[in-house]
Amino acid sequence: MTQIPRDLLCINTLRTLSIDAVEKANSGHPGLPLGAAPMAYTLWQGHLKFDARDPKWHDRDRFVLSAGHGSMLLYALLNVYGFELPMGELENFRQWGSRTPGHPEFGMTPGVEATTGPLGQGTANAVGMAMAERFLAARYNRPGFTLVDHFTYCLVGDGDLMEGLSHEAASLAGHLKLGKLIYLYDSNDVSLDGPCSLAFTEDVAKRYESYGWQVLYVRDGNTDVVEIDRALRAAKADTTRPTMILVKTTIGYGSPKKAGSEAAHGSPLGKDELAATKQALGWDVAPFQVPVEAKAHFATATTRGAETRAKWNELFAAYKAAHPELAAEYERAQAGQLPAGWEAAAPRFDPTTKVATRSAGGKVLNAFARVIPNLFGGDADLGGSTKTVLDKEGAFEGQGGTGRNVHFGVREHAMGAIANGIAYHGGARTFTATFFCFADYMRPAVRLAAMNHLPVAFVFTHDSIGLGEDGPTHQPVEHLASLRAMPNLFVFRPADATETAECWKLALGAKTRPSALVLSRQDLPVFDRTKLGAAELVKKGAYVLSDAPAGLALKAILIATGSEVSLALQAQKELATAKIGARVVSMPSWELFEEQEASYRAQVLPPEVTARVSIEAGATFGWTRWVGERGVAIGLDRYGASAPAATLYEKLGFSLERIVRTVKSLVNDTVLAGR
Repeated sequence: MTQIPRDLLCINTLRTLSIDAVEKANSGHPGLPLGAAPMAYTLWQGHLKFDARDPKWHDRDRFVLSAGHGSMLLYALLNVYGFELPMGELENFRQWGSRTPGHPEFGMTPGVEATTGPLGQGTANAVGMAMAERFLAARYNRPGFTLVDHFTYCLVGDGDLMEGLSHEAASLAGHLKLGKLIYLYDSNDVSLDGPCSLAFTEDVAKRYESYGWQVLYVRDGNTDVVEIDRALRAAKADTTRPTMILVKTTIGYGSPKKAGSEAAHGSPLGKDELAATKQALGWDVAPFQVPVEAKAHFATATTRGAETRAKWNELFAAYKAAHPELAAEYERAQAGQLPAGWEAAAPRFDPTTKVATRSAGGKVLNAFARVIPNLFGGDADLGGSTKTVLDKEGAFEGQGGTGRNVHFGVREHAMGAIANGIAYHGGARTFTATFFCFADYMRPAVRLAAMNHLPVAFVFTHDSIGLGEDGPTHQPVEHLASLRAMPNLFVFRPADATETAECWKLALGAKTRPSALVLSRQDLPVFDRTKLGAAELVKKGAYVLSDAPAGLALKAILIATGSEVSLALQAQKELATAKIGARVVSMPSWELFEEQEASYRAQVLPPEVTARVSIEAGATFGWTRWVGERGVAIGLDRYGASAPAATLYEKLGFSLERIVRTVKSLVNDTVLAGR
């Protein structure tokens, strides 16, 4: 092989490992690794703080590949810098059981900080990570002990910056002046369909400058590592604002036929073009091989990182001696643990009163926040309505990291993805809040939270037609069914204030599942638990709230959630006057109930009782699972209307008379059928 300068040798190692893996898999995206390898190498070799032997070291810099389709570049980096990702995994790219999936997946591959691929998500995840760093620095750093002090880097592409999500996230990052957030923009002017000019002609630099970002330029990102290094140094030097480094690159750099075109984006180069590309790069090393000189140079950064982490460990040991209680709290927070006895802080509610579950949720959240110091979050410009403002805690300030109330503004999608970034970062617990109908704006982020086992609490208030006059645009109908369809997501719709407290306990106690807390706008009666089932049974997902009255045989079961549970209790009383014994089951969480032993489920919903009616002010989709083929689901399979809540409940079929009539009909049918 012709003598190649050391930096270029290392860059071409990353390039060729990437295209070899794509070619072997006959699937993948070679264009980004060929073009972006120089900026990634310069960052990792000279700037990124990491320890490959301890990928979860708390004070490491974070690197997010938002343009996740270029995953092979990240896997090549992880391999050459000594992470637990052997060459065999690169050779098994995109195959069953490999640790090198088509897009990076958090928790699967050591060193992957976030699951990316849905464009734009990583840009917002990085904002959340930068916010978490500042929040934790404010909480735990002390004079002489800078325990939390790291940067968040995000490699973004043209597609990322087209997505509206990235606009929302960048706007908030600029507003917060997140000076330790740095984007590396792989600006190659090509997308999947062709040149970006087909759809994307704005001045991105001016847009980011208008957001309050520092914008730096690298004119030749294909070869000029000196200029990339200079830009990174300038970015790190200005901690008063986030930085975008706009790096002009050529997609598929080195490919004689495909460089600079969409042909290099999402398909293997092909055997002949692969050979031609390697020839153009002056490369004659066998596939999946790292030259000795390159390996030695990569190792210098790996060694430096290990030494940096060792010094941090020494710092933390001294910190523990000087601040033992704070150090213990820090270790607990980093482990994802909550303070001992935190559940006891839950407030109690007077059963002679009526309280909207959103109001109850706000009181519960505030009570828990007082004993969980690493809990912070916010809302989409709706704190007064969602009741999720943390009292006396102030607004989150992006430079110093003080304040625990994040004002996300009307940016629901970014809010969800930023919350995921906080969870990815570790050390802090977080929540978001908006109206339930706007869960649609957040759905991609909620889905990724569930996929990646992130314990984010998503609060959704104004949960039904009960919000009244705002009308069908603001009245969620299909949203419960939609969220229940997501694997690994808790969906809680509590019936009263006490159930709300129990749901919050479960949401905050979860370590590997996000939660959606679906809460009412309207006041609901607080149930007298001396006469009804214990609220602690919420942990079972569903429980017998009120059994058939004494002296009446169990003939029917009323299953309800949220605000409709009180309707079910009223119906139970009416049915008793007709000598029909009905059981009321509160079912705040389908998911938890499904996870119970079959014997418990049969105890709550005896199979022999087939006269079942569900009552929920949402789509009936899925309720057959619980009411059976003979049962009836009373719900809302149409959009709502603008009117007072009481009128809507009556007009749209959630009346006491309808529920009683439906149960009587089912019971009579059962008798006639001889059951």
